Amino acid sequence: MSGIGPIEPGEGTHAWDTHPAEPPAVTPAAPGTPPPRLRRLLADRRRAALAALLVVGLLTLCALLYATRPQEREPAVSRPPFPAQVVDVTYLGEHSVPPGTRPHTFAFEVLLSVDSGPPVTVTRVSQPYAGASLTSVPRAPFRTEAGSARTIVITMHVAECGTVPENAGLPFIDVTLRNTRAIQQQSFILGPRYAHDLSRALEVACSNESP
Repeated sequence: MSGIGPIEPGEGTHAWDTHPAEPPAVTPAAPGTPPPRLRRLLADRRRAALAALLVVGLLTLCALLYATRPQEREPAVSRPPFPAQVVDVTYLGEHSVPPGTRPHTFAFEVLLSVDSGPPVTVTRVSQPYAGASLTSVPRAPFRTEAGSARTIVITMHVAECGTVPENAGLPFIDVTLRNTRAIQQQSFILGPRYAHDLSRALEVACSNESP
């Protein structure tokens, strides 16, 4: 009689494991170490803070470079010159007075020129001697353009011979000038020729004290 024994497992057959698999061992974190999620959050915040610092540094550098850049100077506004800087008065010589002119009177010519700038107006012509008076042709005020000149005839009348010098050393005339920049009174010394002619004219004018 043939019997049937227990079936032996075939090749490659494994018996069922009756014990559940144990979970992998987890190494405990060191005390005080934050969990991984918190560590990632802290790392992200550090990167964001460094990026913000970099941006602030770049902005500060740009602002510093802008503040220290070479400044372009605005073109200076050209102001007109003072009238006394551009006016010249030159003595030309004696001028004859018309017949019948009152005694103690003589005349001479000067040339007034304006070099540059706006037109210059002569508002007054005077001389330093209290005992004499003068008039001019053309009469003040008169204007002279830049780059031009005009002849002025100055007629002087001596009212009191005792108040004028017999020998003028450095005689001058005072001219009040005006342009768009300023009003100035300028004294013009007309040179030794004018001094000689003036001294002689005063001597002739005062040689006869009759009115």
